[in-house]
Amino acid sequence: MCRNIKTLFNFDPPATHAEIHASALQFVRKLSGFNSPSQANAEAFNRAVSEVSDSARRLLASLQTNAAPRDREVEAEKTRERSRARFG
Repeated sequence: MCRNIKTLFNFDPPATHAEIHASALQFVRKLSGFNSPSQANAEAFNRAVSEVSDSARRLLASLQTNAAPRDREVEAEKTRERSRARFG
């Protein structure tokens, strides 16, 4: 799994289009091996990012949970704490 792709479901406020797009971009970069595609591959790369972003948006809209929405700041602090524990 890409380390830069973050969980986007069940947050208050919900994930933005920009966050979903960034997640899709990281996923397509990982699959393709391209950080920035050549001109010959740019159209296919951008189409893939758009399709993955659309799919992710539909997925997030269709998921259901009974759990309370997570707080972004609390989750960010947990991530920072894990990083401090791991890297010192």
